[in-house]
Amino acid sequence: MKGNFTKIITIIVFLFTALCIAVLMIYPDFFSAQKNERVRRQTRVVLPQTALVNVNMQDTAERLAYEESMNIKASLDEGEILVSVLNDNFDGDPMEEQIAAYRMVIEDKNPVYIAYIDFDESLGEYRRVWNAQTAVNYAGAVAIYTQDLIGDHSPCVLVSGMNGEGRHTLTVFRKTPAELEENVPFIKIAEIRMEGTITVQETNRTQAYQMGIANDKSFSIVAYGHDNESTNILDQIEIIYAYNTESGFYEESKVRRIPGIQIEQQRVRELLSGKRGVFEDFIDGLWYYVDTEGMIDSRQYIYFNPANHEIIFYGDEVQQIFTWQNSNTTRYGLHITSQNISVTTLRRSLDIEIESLERIRVKVFEDVRLKLSVNALWDGSYRKAPSREITASKTIAAPATHIDASYEGSIGRIRFFPDGFYELNSRGNIRKGKYSFFLFNDKKLLELRPQEPVAAPGGARETFLIADAVYEQEETSGEGPRESLSLLPVRLGVRGIQDLREGTISLLLAAD
Repeated sequence: MKGNFTKIITIIVFLFTALCIAVLMIYPDFFSAQKNERVRRQTRVVLPQTALVNVNMQDTAERLAYEESMNIKASLDEGEILVSVLNDNFDGDPMEEQIAAYRMVIEDKNPVYIAYIDFDESLGEYRRVWNAQTAVNYAGAVAIYTQDLIGDHSPCVLVSGMNGEGRHTLTVFRKTPAELEENVPFIKIAEIRMEGTITVQETNRTQAYQMGIANDKSFSIVAYGHDNESTNILDQIEIIYAYNTESGFYEESKVRRIPGIQIEQQRVRELLSGKRGVFEDFIDGLWYYVDTEGMIDSRQYIYFNPANHEIIFYGDEVQQIFTWQNSNTTRYGLHITSQNISVTTLRRSLDIEIESLERIRVKVFEDVRLKLSVNALWDGSYRKAPSREITASKTIAAPATHIDASYEGSIGRIRFFPDGFYELNSRGNIRKGKYSFFLFNDKKLLELRPQEPVAAPGGARETFLIADAVYEQEETSGEGPRESLSLLPVRLGVRGIQDLREGTISLLLAAD
């Protein structure tokens, strides 16, 4: 009797389990209805309607970095477009807060605002608790970062950019100290608008400050503008702003006049007229770095190519290529925002000012989505290269020649598509990207640009010399692809073509 009862219980449990499995298979969302209801009640998140950067969304690392930089945790109001997001911990609690920059959709040149998004423990969700207007008008030039300007271990939010008059702007908000008992989380302590560059002048702080046991002196802000009392267009003034502990605001502390070079004023007025494309045409080409003694250093240069929207940095035998995204005219030249072609989260801003008709001054800012900082390696004066060298350098960025063919060799099978893309299959490992054939000093070279980001200064770009082949015009007359390719890994620089001594790669034309 007892055995029969056990069998009946076993059969009932088995039938009940089978029934549950069947319900899950037919109605997979049955047990998640309550969860879905909670999700529907969550705050609506408004994503930007237009992407500000060109991100390779097929790559996981790039996609995650992009989502982190543009993921807002609270909703925006109707008619507001997200520009950028900064994640940080401003109050020391376990939850991270956000500073979101946004603009109104009505007009592109409307002021850019910032919002403070904090976690509300009573509601169990993030909410927008504070808003403030900045001096920035151009959304494409906005940069947000944090820094302890005051020296009291409290973070300040710095928002830099440009306004509608072509001036550089810097708006600084300080985390409200507990002793002030203000009802707002941040207070504005600086708002500067100048024709020239605006930078934070950092100084070394004590070890006690670094260990968090003592405060230290505040940093100064340095801004450059036009000297209105001078007839020379290139004369500038340097204004130093220092933090006033009594007023709680950055105020002018020192003004210094900087005489510019006396050159032909009419030509300078044309370059600085603000007309689109005029200054871009002026800087088009190769510019060599000028050292502190006024000598040209051919080991470092910047190549501007506005036609192909590209900027090439060369220094320390490393070539870095950036996409020229946006440019805005300033009182003394041009402000450019750019993006690394391989590591798309690496952005670089340049302030370019004219020193003479053959010389410019460049200031470079890096933005790796962590903190905007000055990159002193590229800062300084640059002199335009002689026309002969500019002509040779322009061949680097000459229009690409594409083919429709497949080759096989020791590196695997590589397929060149006529639209400028390639696919390399090396023992089942597929690598894709862009390619181009181009001329340099009458020699034909091949350049490969893989899509995968590489965390290296020069990115993943590879250049090969087509060995034993001098490119002649007849080869472009319609002949088919070469039967074989001998590729020699090389590097291009101011000294020309440099052999990397990695051996020759032989490829044979394959049937598709």
